[in-house]
Amino acid sequence: MESSFWQVNDDYIKSLNMLSKKLRFAQVDPLLNASKALKDIKQELERLRKKALSKVSAYVIGIFSSMRKPGTNIQILQQNLLQKYRYLVLFLKEHGIETYNDVCAAYVDKMNKVLSEDFRVYLESLESLKLDIGVSTDVIGYDANVLDLIPRGREQLRNHRFMFSLGERSNILKEIDQPGLVPCISEANSLKYPYEVIFRSLQKLLMDTASSEYIFIKAFFREESMFYQVFEGPFAVIDENMKLTLANSHDAICLMLMICITKKHQLVMSNRRLPCLDTYFDKALIYLWPRFKIVFDMYIQSLYQCDAKMLWVDGTHPHHIVRCYMEFTASLIQLNAECGDVRKLVKKQKNCGDILKRSWKVTWFHLWMNCSWSILAI
Repeated sequence: MESSFWQVNDDYIKSLNMLSKKLRFAQVDPLLNASKALKDIKQELERLRKKALSKVSAYVIGIFSSMRKPGTNIQILQQNLLQKYRYLVLFLKEHGIETYNDVCAAYVDKMNKVLSEDFRVYLESLESLKLDIGVSTDVIGYDANVLDLIPRGREQLRNHRFMFSLGERSNILKEIDQPGLVPCISEANSLKYPYEVIFRSLQKLLMDTASSEYIFIKAFFREESMFYQVFEGPFAVIDENMKLTLANSHDAICLMLMICITKKHQLVMSNRRLPCLDTYFDKALIYLWPRFKIVFDMYIQSLYQCDAKMLWVDGTHPHHIVRCYMEFTASLIQLNAECGDVRKLVKKQKNCGDILKRSWKVTWFHLWMNCSWSILAI
Protein backbone atom coordinates (compact mmCIF):
# COMPACT_ATOMS: atom_id res chain seq x y z
CA MET A 1 0.00 0.00 0.00
CA GLU A 2 2.83 2.40 0.84
CA SER A 3 4.46 1.83 -2.55
CA SER A 4 1.17 2.71 -4.25
CA PHE A 5 1.00 6.01 -2.38
CA TRP A 6 4.60 6.76 -3.32
CA GLN A 7 4.08 6.01 -7.01
CA VAL A 8 0.85 7.98 -7.43
CA ASN A 9 2.01 11.52 -6.74
CA ASP A 10 1.74 14.92 -8.40
CA ASP A 11 4.31 14.03 -11.05
CA TYR A 12 2.40 10.88 -11.89
CA ILE A 13 -0.79 12.91 -12.23
CA LYS A 14 0.94 15.20 -14.74
CA SER A 15 2.17 12.20 -16.74
CA LEU A 16 -1.31 10.72 -16.65
CA ASN A 17 -2.74 13.97 -17.94
CA MET A 18 -0.28 13.97 -20.86
CA LEU A 19 -1.21 10.38 -21.70
CA SER A 20 -4.88 11.28 -21.58
CA LYS A 21 -4.38 14.12 -24.07
CA LYS A 22 -2.52 11.82 -26.48
CA LEU A 23 -5.19 9.14 -26.23
CA ARG A 24 -7.91 11.71 -26.78
CA PHE A 25 -6.09 13.21 -29.76
CA ALA A 26 -5.58 9.81 -31.34
CA GLN A 27 -9.27 8.99 -30.97
CA VAL A 28 -10.80 12.17 -32.36
CA ASP A 29 -8.49 13.10 -35.25
CA PRO A 30 -9.56 11.12 -38.39
CA LEU A 31 -6.42 12.08 -40.34
CA LEU A 32 -4.18 10.78 -37.59
CA ASN A 33 -6.06 7.49 -37.50
CA ALA A 34 -5.13 6.88 -41.14
CA SER A 35 -1.47 7.79 -40.74
CA LYS A 36 1.45 5.38 -40.47
CA ALA A 37 2.79 7.33 -37.50
CA LEU A 38 -0.21 6.34 -35.38
CA LYS A 39 0.11 2.71 -36.39
CA ASP A 40 3.67 2.72 -35.12
CA ILE A 41 2.76 4.10 -31.68
CA LYS A 42 -0.82 2.82 -31.31
CA GLN A 43 0.30 -0.42 -29.69
CA GLU A 44 2.49 1.49 -27.24
CA LEU A 45 -0.34 3.88 -26.36
CA GLU A 46 -2.64 0.95 -25.68
CA ARG A 47 -0.02 -0.67 -23.45
CA LEU A 48 0.39 2.56 -21.48
CA ARG A 49 -3.38 2.97 -21.21
CA LYS A 50 -3.86 -0.52 -19.76
CA LYS A 51 -0.95 -0.08 -17.38
CA ALA A 52 -2.32 3.26 -16.19
CA LEU A 53 -5.80 1.81 -15.69
CA SER A 54 -4.42 -1.06 -13.65
CA LYS A 55 -2.21 1.17 -11.53
CA VAL A 56 -4.84 3.83 -10.88
CA SER A 57 -7.60 1.35 -10.04
CA ALA A 58 -5.32 -0.54 -7.63
CA TYR A 59 -4.38 2.72 -5.92
CA VAL A 60 -7.95 3.98 -5.53
CA ILE A 61 -9.34 0.62 -4.40
CA GLY A 62 -6.47 0.44 -1.91
CA ILE A 63 -7.69 3.67 -0.36
CA PHE A 64 -11.22 2.29 -0.23
CA SER A 65 -9.96 -0.79 1.60
CA SER A 66 -8.29 1.36 4.24
CA MET A 67 -11.70 2.83 5.09
CA ARG A 68 -12.67 -0.44 6.75
CA LYS A 69 -9.86 -0.25 9.29
CA PRO A 70 -11.14 0.46 12.84
CA GLY A 71 -10.78 4.07 13.91
CA THR A 72 -10.44 5.43 10.37
CA ASN A 73 -11.86 8.93 9.92
CA ILE A 74 -13.49 8.44 6.55
CA GLN A 75 -14.32 12.11 6.00
CA ILE A 76 -10.71 13.20 6.48
CA LEU A 77 -9.48 10.40 4.22
CA GLN A 78 -11.93 11.45 1.54
CA GLN A 79 -10.97 15.10 1.73
CA ASN A 80 -7.19 14.72 1.99
CA LEU A 81 -6.62 11.87 -0.46
CA LEU A 82 -9.54 11.23 -2.78
CA GLN A 83 -10.40 14.86 -3.43
CA LYS A 84 -6.73 15.56 -4.15
CA TYR A 85 -6.60 12.79 -6.74
CA ARG A 86 -10.05 13.20 -8.25
CA TYR A 87 -8.46 13.29 -11.69
CA LEU A 88 -7.63 9.59 -11.34
CA VAL A 89 -11.31 8.68 -11.41
CA LEU A 90 -11.94 11.04 -14.32
CA PHE A 91 -9.15 9.28 -16.24
CA LEU A 92 -10.73 5.89 -15.54
CA LYS A 93 -14.14 7.12 -16.64
CA GLU A 94 -12.82 8.53 -19.91
CA HIS A 95 -10.35 5.83 -20.93
CA GLY A 96 -11.54 2.67 -19.19
CA ILE A 97 -15.25 2.63 -18.44
CA GLU A 98 -15.24 -1.02 -17.34
CA THR A 99 -12.43 -0.37 -14.88
CA TYR A 100 -14.24 2.75 -13.71
CA ASN A 101 -17.41 0.73 -13.05
CA ASP A 102 -15.37 -1.80 -11.05
CA VAL A 103 -13.90 1.01 -8.93
CA CYS A 104 -17.37 2.47 -8.31
CA ALA A 105 -18.69 -0.96 -7.34
CA ALA A 106 -15.77 -1.43 -4.93
CA TYR A 107 -16.49 1.92 -3.27
CA VAL A 108 -20.21 1.19 -2.95
CA ASP A 109 -19.54 -2.26 -1.48
CA LYS A 110 -17.02 -1.09 1.11
CA MET A 111 -18.87 2.05 2.21
CA ASN A 112 -22.18 0.21 2.37
CA LYS A 113 -20.68 -2.30 4.79
CA VAL A 114 -18.81 0.31 6.84
CA LEU A 115 -21.80 2.62 7.30
CA SER A 116 -24.26 -0.21 7.89
CA GLU A 117 -22.09 -1.53 10.70
CA ASP A 118 -21.59 1.96 12.15
CA PHE A 119 -25.34 2.59 12.33
CA ARG A 120 -26.02 -0.89 13.69
CA VAL A 121 -23.50 -0.41 16.51
CA TYR A 122 -24.83 3.07 17.29
CA LEU A 123 -28.41 1.82 17.44
CA GLU A 124 -27.44 -1.01 19.77
CA SER A 125 -25.68 1.47 22.04
CA LEU A 126 -28.68 3.80 22.05
CA GLU A 127 -31.03 0.95 22.90
CA SER A 128 -29.52 0.66 26.37
CA LEU A 129 -30.32 4.34 27.01
CA LYS A 130 -34.04 4.06 26.27
CA LEU A 131 -36.47 5.02 29.01
CA ASP A 132 -39.57 2.81 28.83
CA ILE A 133 -42.72 4.90 28.85
CA GLY A 134 -46.04 3.07 28.69
CA VAL A 135 -47.31 -0.29 27.51
CA SER A 136 -50.49 -1.23 25.68
CA THR A 137 -52.60 -1.05 28.87
CA ASP A 138 -51.36 2.43 29.78
CA VAL A 139 -54.19 4.30 28.12
CA ILE A 140 -56.28 7.16 29.42
CA GLY A 141 -59.38 5.19 30.37
CA TYR A 142 -57.78 2.41 32.42
CA ASP A 143 -58.20 2.47 36.18
CA ALA A 144 -54.85 2.92 37.91
CA ASN A 145 -56.21 1.29 41.07
CA VAL A 146 -56.55 -1.97 39.15
CA LEU A 147 -53.29 -1.66 37.25
CA ASP A 148 -51.34 -1.06 40.44
CA LEU A 149 -52.25 -4.57 41.56
CA ILE A 150 -50.49 -6.10 38.56
CA PRO A 151 -46.73 -6.41 39.01
CA ARG A 152 -44.71 -5.48 35.91
CA GLY A 153 -41.07 -5.79 34.98
CA ARG A 154 -38.95 -2.63 34.73
CA GLU A 155 -41.72 -0.67 36.44
CA GLN A 156 -39.15 1.73 37.89
CA LEU A 157 -38.31 2.93 34.38
CA ARG A 158 -41.83 3.89 33.44
CA ASN A 159 -44.01 6.80 34.48
CA HIS A 160 -47.72 6.35 33.84
CA ARG A 161 -48.49 10.07 33.67
CA PHE A 162 -45.32 10.98 31.77
CA MET A 163 -46.78 9.54 28.58
CA PHE A 164 -49.70 12.00 28.67
CA SER A 165 -47.87 15.14 29.76
CA LEU A 166 -45.48 16.91 27.39
CA GLY A 167 -43.63 18.93 30.01
CA GLU A 168 -39.91 19.29 29.36
CA ARG A 169 -40.05 16.73 26.58
CA SER A 170 -40.84 19.60 24.23
CA ASN A 171 -37.28 20.90 24.72
CA ILE A 172 -36.15 18.36 22.14
CA LEU A 173 -37.68 20.56 19.43
CA LYS A 174 -35.39 23.43 20.46
CA GLU A 175 -32.31 21.20 20.17
CA ILE A 176 -33.16 19.83 16.76
CA ASP A 177 -29.71 20.28 15.17
CA GLN A 178 -27.58 19.89 18.30
CA PRO A 179 -24.97 17.09 18.49
CA GLY A 180 -26.43 13.65 19.16
CA LEU A 181 -26.02 11.47 22.21
CA VAL A 182 -22.66 9.89 23.01
CA PRO A 183 -23.72 6.48 24.43
CA CYS A 184 -20.58 5.82 26.48
CA ILE A 185 -20.93 9.16 28.30
CA SER A 186 -24.64 8.63 28.96
CA GLU A 187 -24.03 5.11 30.25
CA ALA A 188 -21.25 6.33 32.54
CA ASN A 189 -23.72 8.79 34.07
CA SER A 190 -26.57 6.22 34.18
CA LEU A 191 -28.79 8.44 32.03
CA LYS A 192 -32.00 7.28 30.37
CA TYR A 193 -33.96 9.11 27.68
CA PRO A 194 -37.46 9.01 26.17
CA TYR A 195 -37.33 7.47 22.73
CA GLU A 196 -37.79 10.78 20.90
CA VAL A 197 -34.35 11.86 22.21
CA ILE A 198 -32.79 8.68 20.82
CA PHE A 199 -34.67 9.15 17.56
CA ARG A 200 -33.36 12.71 17.17
CA SER A 201 -29.78 11.57 17.82
CA LEU A 202 -30.10 8.81 15.25
CA GLN A 203 -31.46 11.16 12.60
CA LYS A 204 -28.81 13.76 13.44
CA LEU A 205 -26.09 11.20 12.76
CA LEU A 206 -27.87 10.15 9.58
CA MET A 207 -28.16 13.74 8.34
CA ASP A 208 -24.51 14.58 8.96
CA THR A 209 -23.21 11.31 7.52
CA ALA A 210 -25.49 11.47 4.49
CA SER A 211 -24.64 15.13 3.83
CA SER A 212 -20.91 14.45 3.87
CA GLU A 213 -21.22 11.34 1.71
CA TYR A 214 -23.58 12.94 -0.80
CA ILE A 215 -21.31 15.96 -1.30
CA PHE A 216 -18.25 13.75 -1.69
CA ILE A 217 -19.84 11.36 -4.20
CA LYS A 218 -21.13 14.21 -6.35
CA ALA A 219 -17.73 15.91 -6.35
CA PHE A 220 -15.54 12.83 -6.75
CA PHE A 221 -17.54 10.38 -8.87
CA ARG A 222 -20.15 12.78 -10.26
CA GLU A 223 -22.61 9.92 -9.94
CA GLU A 224 -25.49 10.91 -7.65
CA SER A 225 -27.07 7.47 -7.93
CA MET A 226 -24.09 5.97 -6.10
CA PHE A 227 -25.20 7.68 -2.89
CA TYR A 228 -28.40 5.65 -2.76
CA GLN A 229 -26.47 2.45 -3.42
CA VAL A 230 -24.07 3.26 -0.59
CA PHE A 231 -26.90 4.02 1.83
CA GLU A 232 -29.04 1.06 0.87
CA GLY A 233 -27.57 -0.85 3.83
CA PRO A 234 -27.79 1.94 6.43
CA PHE A 235 -31.37 2.72 5.39
CA ALA A 236 -32.26 -0.96 5.82
CA VAL A 237 -30.72 -1.03 9.32
CA ILE A 238 -32.65 2.08 10.37
CA ASP A 239 -35.84 0.87 8.70
CA GLU A 240 -35.75 -2.45 10.55
CA ASN A 241 -35.14 -0.71 13.87
CA MET A 242 -37.97 1.77 13.30
CA LYS A 243 -40.49 -0.93 12.43
CA LEU A 244 -39.62 -2.91 15.56
CA THR A 245 -39.71 0.17 17.79
CA LEU A 246 -42.99 1.53 16.47
CA ALA A 247 -44.70 -1.84 16.76
CA ASN A 248 -44.06 -1.70 20.53
CA SER A 249 -44.68 2.02 21.01
CA HIS A 250 -47.79 3.13 22.90
CA ASP A 251 -46.66 6.66 23.69
CA ALA A 252 -48.64 9.09 21.51
CA ILE A 253 -46.67 12.10 22.75
CA CYS A 254 -43.44 10.43 21.67
CA LEU A 255 -44.90 9.59 18.26
CA MET A 256 -46.07 13.16 17.68
CA LEU A 257 -42.67 14.48 18.79
CA MET A 258 -41.01 12.11 16.32
CA ILE A 259 -43.25 13.48 13.58
CA CYS A 260 -42.31 17.05 14.52
CA ILE A 261 -38.62 16.12 14.69
CA THR A 262 -38.78 14.59 11.23
CA LYS A 263 -40.51 17.68 9.86
CA LYS A 264 -37.84 19.93 11.36
CA HIS A 265 -35.05 17.70 10.05
CA GLN A 266 -36.58 17.97 6.60
CA LEU A 267 -36.22 21.73 6.95
CA VAL A 268 -32.59 21.37 8.06
CA MET A 269 -31.73 19.33 4.96
CA SER A 270 -33.67 21.76 2.79
CA ASN A 271 -31.60 24.63 4.18
CA ARG A 272 -28.48 22.63 3.34
CA ARG A 273 -29.89 22.27 -0.18
CA LEU A 274 -29.35 18.52 -0.10
CA PRO A 275 -32.17 16.27 -1.40
CA CYS A 276 -30.49 12.98 -0.49
CA LEU A 277 -32.79 12.16 2.46
CA ASP A 278 -36.10 13.27 0.95
CA THR A 279 -37.24 9.70 0.35
CA TYR A 280 -36.13 8.59 3.81
CA PHE A 281 -38.07 11.37 5.56
CA ASP A 282 -41.20 10.65 3.53
CA LYS A 283 -40.95 6.98 4.43
CA ALA A 284 -40.43 7.79 8.11
CA LEU A 285 -43.60 9.88 8.16
CA ILE A 286 -45.47 7.09 6.39
CA TYR A 287 -44.48 4.82 9.29
CA LEU A 288 -45.17 7.36 12.04
CA TRP A 289 -48.61 8.70 11.11
CA PRO A 290 -50.45 5.35 11.00
CA ARG A 291 -48.86 4.28 14.29
CA PHE A 292 -49.89 7.57 15.85
CA LYS A 293 -53.44 6.95 14.66
CA ILE A 294 -53.48 3.45 16.16
CA VAL A 295 -52.24 4.64 19.55
CA PHE A 296 -54.50 7.69 19.49
CA ASP A 297 -57.48 5.47 18.73
CA MET A 298 -56.50 3.24 21.66
CA TYR A 299 -56.64 6.28 23.93
CA ILE A 300 -60.04 7.34 22.62
CA GLN A 301 -61.45 3.82 22.72
CA SER A 302 -60.33 3.40 26.32
CA LEU A 303 -62.41 6.46 27.23
CA TYR A 304 -65.47 5.05 25.50
CA GLN A 305 -65.06 1.75 27.31
CA CYS A 306 -64.23 3.01 30.79
CA ASP A 307 -66.86 2.51 33.49
CA ALA A 308 -68.45 5.87 34.24
CA LYS A 309 -69.30 4.72 37.77
CA MET A 310 -65.66 4.48 38.76
CA LEU A 311 -65.25 8.19 38.02
CA TRP A 312 -67.76 9.06 40.74
CA VAL A 313 -65.58 8.81 43.82
CA ASP A 314 -65.46 10.94 46.91
CA GLY A 315 -62.69 13.49 47.21
CA THR A 316 -61.68 16.98 46.28
CA HIS A 317 -59.32 16.10 43.43
CA PRO A 318 -60.22 15.22 39.85
CA HIS A 319 -60.04 11.57 38.89
CA HIS A 320 -56.73 10.48 37.35
CA ILE A 321 -58.49 9.72 34.04
CA VAL A 322 -59.66 13.32 33.82
CA ARG A 323 -56.16 14.56 34.63
CA CYS A 324 -54.58 12.29 32.01
CA TYR A 325 -57.03 13.44 29.38
CA MET A 326 -56.50 17.11 30.16
CA GLU A 327 -52.71 16.70 30.18
CA PHE A 328 -52.80 14.87 26.88
CA THR A 329 -55.03 17.51 25.28
CA ALA A 330 -52.81 20.30 26.59
CA SER A 331 -49.75 18.49 25.22
CA LEU A 332 -51.18 18.38 21.72
CA ILE A 333 -52.15 22.05 21.94
CA GLN A 334 -48.59 22.90 22.99
CA LEU A 335 -47.17 20.84 20.14
CA ASN A 336 -49.47 22.77 17.86
CA ALA A 337 -47.77 25.97 19.01
CA GLU A 338 -44.25 24.50 18.95
CA CYS A 339 -44.37 22.67 15.65
CA GLY A 340 -46.98 24.29 13.47
CA ASP A 341 -50.62 23.28 13.15
CA VAL A 342 -50.71 19.72 14.53
CA ARG A 343 -54.42 19.45 13.84
CA LYS A 344 -53.85 20.46 10.25
CA LEU A 345 -51.02 17.92 9.94
CA VAL A 346 -53.21 15.16 11.35
CA LYS A 347 -56.10 16.00 9.07
CA LYS A 348 -53.79 15.82 6.07
CA GLN A 349 -53.17 12.14 6.73
CA LYS A 350 -55.44 9.88 4.73
CA ASN A 351 -56.40 7.66 7.65
CA CYS A 352 -56.38 10.27 10.43
CA GLY A 353 -58.96 12.77 9.25
CA ASP A 354 -61.40 12.47 12.14
CA ILE A 355 -59.02 11.90 15.07
CA LEU A 356 -59.08 15.40 16.52
CA LYS A 357 -62.79 15.80 15.88
CA ARG A 358 -63.52 12.74 18.01
CA SER A 359 -60.98 13.78 20.62
CA TRP A 360 -61.94 17.39 21.13
CA LYS A 361 -65.72 17.06 20.69
CA VAL A 362 -67.05 13.58 21.39
CA THR A 363 -64.60 12.53 24.10
CA TRP A 364 -64.63 15.89 25.85
CA PHE A 365 -68.43 15.80 25.98
CA HIS A 366 -68.30 12.26 27.39
CA LEU A 367 -65.92 13.23 30.18
CA TRP A 368 -67.58 16.54 30.90
CA MET A 369 -70.95 14.93 31.47
CA ASN A 370 -69.55 12.22 33.74
CA CYS A 371 -66.89 14.23 35.58
CA SER A 372 -68.28 17.74 35.85
CA TRP A 373 -67.82 17.77 39.61
CA SER A 374 -64.15 16.83 39.24
CA ILE A 375 -63.46 19.49 36.65
CA LEU A 376 -65.09 22.16 38.80
CA ALA A 377 -62.90 21.07 41.70
CA ILE A 378 -59.67 21.81 39.77
